[in-house]
Amino acid sequence: MKIIDRLNENKIHISFEIFPPKTDAGYEKVRKAAEEIAGLRPEFISVTYGAGGGTSKNTAKIASYIKHDLHVESLAHLTCASSTKEEVHQVIENLKELGIENILALRGDIPQNTVFPSEDRYHYAYELVEEIRKSGDFCIGAACYPEGHVENEHKEDDIKYLKQKVDSGVDFLTTQMFFDNDIHYNFLYRIREAGITVPVLPGIMPITSARQMKRSCELSGTVFPRRFQAILDRFGDSPEAMEQAGIAYATDQIIDLLANGVKNIHIYSMNKPEVAAAIMRNISEIIKC
Repeated sequence: MKIIDRLNENKIHISFEIFPPKTDAGYEKVRKAAEEIAGLRPEFISVTYGAGGGTSKNTAKIASYIKHDLHVESLAHLTCASSTKEEVHQVIENLKELGIENILALRGDIPQNTVFPSEDRYHYAYELVEEIRKSGDFCIGAACYPEGHVENEHKEDDIKYLKQKVDSGVDFLTTQMFFDNDIHYNFLYRIREAGITVPVLPGIMPITSARQMKRSCELSGTVFPRRFQAILDRFGDSPEAMEQAGIAYATDQIIDLLANGVKNIHIYSMNKPEVAAAIMRNISEIIKC
């Protein structure tokens, strides 16, 4: 089933994310995490496209397992900066053969020691969206950045490029992580004013360790509110306390979003079913309202 059909329903949808193993040896551990997260009955589970932007043959394999064996809809990520146009086309055809109907189209990180841009690679995510749209009857998601893309100096340019991407055939958007909900609400106002009307899933990242916080900041350039920084300063040296505080903070964000009419929420639970389960327990009655 196409994810956009579910997002258009007038009900609350919660989804999660996992990432494939760096090696084949780690596949079983990821498969087990996917199984436990699927047991929470999310609307869908997204599967990232390798570590650090690299390609991953396991993305399609795990996405297929989630869809056909765990009976939860899957969303396969696909990046284009790390692959040639021919390689991208082969991945799309493989996803089609596996019955995967949903793809998250991303430019991805530019690999080190790679000439980019080059003629044999897509330069922008909108070009990948166009290729996917031509290649089959897929539901296409894309990323958006409430605090602005780290490569764009002006937010106005960021929204202009986002509209170009959406107009190329995007069905829904998922935001980069943010830790202040007002940033998300302001972003929604600005993109709606710009004529971007597709569903937008806020992406919530439960920060459960100081190391994870540092890594998230490096990757996304996100701003951590003073309230969250205080949590890190107080509990960062205690893994158990930091995990509990991070789950509580993410839960608070989700409750606020739901209270303000947001229906679709994506949680960057990664390969931590215990974190996903804790959040679902915290909102178990709320999502029934």
